[in-house]
Amino acid sequence: MTGKKLIISALVLALVQIGFLGWIIAGRAAILRNGKEVLLKVQPVDPRDLLRGDYISLNNNISRIPVKLIANIPQGKLSSDDTSIVVRLKKGADGYWQPTAAWFGRAPSPAGEGEADIAGHVVEGWGLRDTDATIAPDYGIDRFYLPEGEGVAIQDDIRVRPFGIKLALASDGTAQIKALMDGDKTLFEEPLY
Repeated sequence: MTGKKLIISALVLALVQIGFLGWIIAGRAAILRNGKEVLLKVQPVDPRDLLRGDYISLNNNISRIPVKLIANIPQGKLSSDDTSIVVRLKKGADGYWQPTAAWFGRAPSPAGEGEADIAGHVVEGWGLRDTDATIAPDYGIDRFYLPEGEGVAIQDDIRVRPFGIKLALASDGTAQIKALMDGDKTLFEEPLY
């Protein structure tokens, strides 16, 4: 009897683990399939990861947010702490989305027509006495992995002409990179699974 219980327990544990991994993958695919598309300008940093291969490290136009855009900074607060942030984006005339407002925690109202909210996390501090202070939210979209051998060529091209990333945003602001764009041309698209 003990042997049967052990086998059943092992099978149940394996099914729970497979179910959990499937749930994570399906959640990411749902964002890529159904999320609101946003296009951001990018600038390169470093094209190689020894363990995972070629990638582009993405420094985009929402990588640094001016502190003056944050609408709900508590009075007397001089630096950030480990907190969540929502950044409201609006599509510009050039097709790229720009930050227009930000809030710690949650946005006070849903994004309107032609707007989108992206959720991030702030760990880096700032000085509020400096009128030009910025913060660097982490949205989880700082790297895009490429087929082996493609990273250096694209990295060099990004330095001479504009590239962008197309994001898919879930209703809660969670972002997934959907595609790497060279102007209007899609270079690489992220598969759903």
